[in-house]
Parts: sequence; C-alpha cells; structure tokens
Amino acid sequence: MTQSKDMKNFDVVIIGAGIVGASIGYHLSERGAKVAIIDSGDPGSGASSHSFAWINAGFKHPYSYHEFSRKSMNMWDHLARKLDMEIGLLWGGKISWESTDEGAERLKQKILQAKQWGYPSRLITKPELQELAPQLSLGSVTAAEFTPVDGQVEPQLVIKACLKRAEEHGATIITNSKVLKYNEREDGDKLTALTTDSHKLSFDYLVIAAGVDTTKLAALAGINIPQQTSPGVVIRTNHQPPLLSSIPIIYAPGLDADHPEIHIRQCHNGTLMIGEGDQESIKEDDTQDHADDLLNRAIQYLPSLRNALPLPVPVGFRPMPLDGYPILGFAKNAPNVYIALTHSGVTLAPIIGEAAAIEILDNVKIESVAPYRPERFR
Repeated sequence: MTQSKDMKNFDVVIIGAGIVGASIGYHLSERGAKVAIIDSGDPGSGASSHSFAWINAGFKHPYSYHEFSRKSMNMWDHLARKLDMEIGLLWGGKISWESTDEGAERLKQKILQAKQWGYPSRLITKPELQELAPQLSLGSVTAAEFTPVDGQVEPQLVIKACLKRAEEHGATIITNSKVLKYNEREDGDKLTALTTDSHKLSFDYLVIAAGVDTTKLAALAGINIPQQTSPGVVIRTNHQPPLLSSIPIIYAPGLDADHPEIHIRQCHNGTLMIGEGDQESIKEDDTQDHADDLLNRAIQYLPSLRNALPLPVPVGFRPMPLDGYPILGFAKNAPNVYIALTHSGVTLAPIIGEAAAIEILDNVKIESVAPYRPERFR
C-alpha cells in the first residue's frame, strides 16, 4: 500500500472490499468509471470470510425479495464467465430433512410456498434422499426436501477476481486504510472528499459497502443506517477428500432441543464449513469445545468426517439491516452517497454490483430496488 497525503481524484470511491464492494467496484470500472476501493483491513477479511456462501432464493419473503434474490442467482454464471477466473462456483442443489412430525409440517409448508412462487423445491422420500447423498447416515426422516437450483461460491475467490479485473480496468485498491473523516458540508449537500489514515481522496460519488461498519461510516456523514447485532459462528475442518460431490449444501436436523440443525458444505479447497441453526441464528461460542461438538454432530450424519480435525473460526459479525432486508441506494441527505448493505451478500453480489453501476452512472432508479431504499429508516 502506497502512503500518500496528496489529494487523489476519482469518479467513485467505494468503502469496503468485501464481496459486495468488490462486485460494485468491478461493475463500475468495467463501465469506464475511475474507481478507488478502500478497506480498513485486507480484502474480504470481514463478514465475507465467515460466510457460509450458499446461493439461494428459496423461503425468502416477501415474493418481491424472493424474485430479487432469484434474479441474482441467475446472474452468477454470467458474472463467472466475465471474470474468467476460478471462483468456486458450484451448482447441484441443497437437501434438507426433518426428524420430527412438527418439523415435517414446517418443511412441507415452506415447500408449498416455494412451489407457488415457481421455485423448484420438492418433497422427496427417504430412499430418494439416500440416493442423492449415499454418503449420509440419515437416521429418522419424517420429511425431506431437494432444491436442485441452489449452489455455492467461494467469497474470497470472487473478491480476488473482482478486484483483479477492476484493477485491469484502472481501479485503485487501497487496503489497511481506515476512513477518518469526510469534508465538512451542510445537510443535503454532496460529500466531495474523505481522509483516511494514509490517503486523501476526492470523488463525484461515494459508495459505502462496508458490512457491519456501514452504520458508523454512514453516521459520519449524518446518514442513519440501523443494523441489528448479528454474531455468527462456523467452523472449518482440515482438508478432506471429496465428500459432497453431488449435492453441495446439506441441512441436517437437530439432534435434540439443545442442539439445533446443522448445515454443511465442502469448500473449493477441500475443507468443510459447518454451522448450526438457520442463517440468521445468533451464535457467539467460537471455542474449541464448541468446534468439537459441531464436528461430532456432523459425524452423526457424515461418518466419513470421523478423522477430520475441527478448526474453530473467531466469531464473525454479519451485516444485518434492522428489518432484515437490503439497504440500497442514495441517501436523501447526502445525495451522492450510495449505500449497499445486505445480509445476503453472496446471493445478491451480482445484482447489487450491476444495479449500483446503473443507478450511479446512468442516473436512473431501478424499480426492483425500490423496496430497499435507505429513506425507509428515519
């Protein structure tokens, strides 16, 4: 990183080099904008490094959000072709099952809703489930589901590819540089400059896509972007031979009331990620004991993991807008500041990158983004 206190000028400065900020930077630079992407740490060192990285739209409400997510799912292949680098994109679907009557009824209702929205989740029998994943030890199955369109990607590889291609289009990447302040202005006026602990940058547009730090960085400009506190824990294993070659995403039922459902995927590098609860569950136990417990629960369903080593990952804080839905668009009281905050960064990275580039460079408002504007928070 070059140390410089001389003012540098850009069309767009993006704060945040996670999967959302990197996607926006790539899409803007591809359009010819002069872009700088700043991160207070290394690229992808925030929430992107902890993400389970499941690409999906099923069971997301309301219908408009489901469709927004599904459109982004369908954009992943196109983005992968344009990046033309390995990003760990893998399709094949997701399976889940329940072991209680109550769980079975909930799953059946979710599948019915998904079908009504045209999403191809379907009930399958235990033999069908076993055929799809012969490596699993299923136990009791009261209902099972297969969604063939879901997939996974490796956020770190996506970020690396987006930033490399952005640099090839002339973007400047500034890492380990903390934003300290913006220029002084009256409420309603545009921001024109910022100062970090190593750089001074001026810009026509500012994008704040800094995950959990978006709230405080927006507050520096007088913009209210409220978030929930959402800690989450996953563990990784050491490298394993291919275990989940056909179905990349597995959700297995909890063993009892104190041990909720677990989710498992095998990463591009052969390690496995294991988490518990749903993707919004609040978890803070990142101890070795908890990692051992999660792996032992996974072994109940995937016995071939019995020789794996559980590696705890420090608790990560996930971006989580106050109402759970993305926050996308220009701030009313800082009209050239574009906010990009979402919990579903992996699924939505392609559509957010493309939409932000269109809205910033073409001065239009995309109709499908309308429900997610920052002004819904007063």
